[in-house]
Amino acid sequence: MNDELGFTHHWEKPARADGSVLLLLHGTGGDERDLLPLGRLLAPGAGLLSPRGQALENGAPRFFRRLAEGVFDVPDLIARAGDLARFVERAADAYGFARGSAIAVGYSNGANIASATMLLHPGTVRGAVLFRGMIPLEPERLPDLAGMPVLLSNGRTDPIVPAAQVSGLEALLRRANANVTVHWQRSGHELTNEAVNWAQDWLQEQLPASFADREDSDRA
Repeated sequence: MNDELGFTHHWEKPARADGSVLLLLHGTGGDERDLLPLGRLLAPGAGLLSPRGQALENGAPRFFRRLAEGVFDVPDLIARAGDLARFVERAADAYGFARGSAIAVGYSNGANIASATMLLHPGTVRGAVLFRGMIPLEPERLPDLAGMPVLLSNGRTDPIVPAAQVSGLEALLRRANANVTVHWQRSGHELTNEAVNWAQDWLQEQLPASFADREDSDRA
C-alpha cells in the first residue's frame, strides 16, 4: 500500500469477530511483508498492520538510525517513535480498529522501535512481543504502563544483544509497571521455532477468543 498514512505499509483486515490487530515491525533489511507469515501463525485471523521502516542503512530499511552496532542515534529514535505512534493512530481511524488496541510484534530493530514507542507514547499499543530486543533509550520520565503485557524473547548466545541488555530492558519496563515475561532460548539472534511457539502460547493468553476460534475449527 502507499504511504498516505505516513508509512508504506501492508494491511490485512481482521477475520475475527473481536477485531484483534497485530502491529508487525520488521528487523533491519526487512519490509512491510517480512513478518506477515509470522503474524498469521501467531494469531490466526487477527488483523495485520505492517509498516516499512523509513530509515535506510546502506539501502536496508530500518525504523531508526544507529551510529554503530548497538549504538543508537537517540534523537532520531525519539523522532521516529513519534512518527510511528502517529501512523498507528491514523491507521486505526482509517481501518476502523480502536486506538491503542493493537499488540506490537517486533523483531530486532522492530522490537527496539516498539519498546521506544511504548515508553515515549504510552497508549499506542496494548501489549508487545519483543523478539531479540534491547534497551532503546531511557526516557527522562517513565510512563505508567499499568500492567501492559510484554514478552521479551531472546537467545542466550545472541552476539548482538547481550544478556545484560535484556535484563536492563526487563527492569526498565517493570519500573514502568508493565507485566513482563522473559523467555530465553539456546540460540543466537535468529528467530527460532521455539521462540515462535512460545510467543504463540503467550499470545493465546492475551487473545483467548482467537485461539478458541482456531481450536473449534480444528475440531470441526
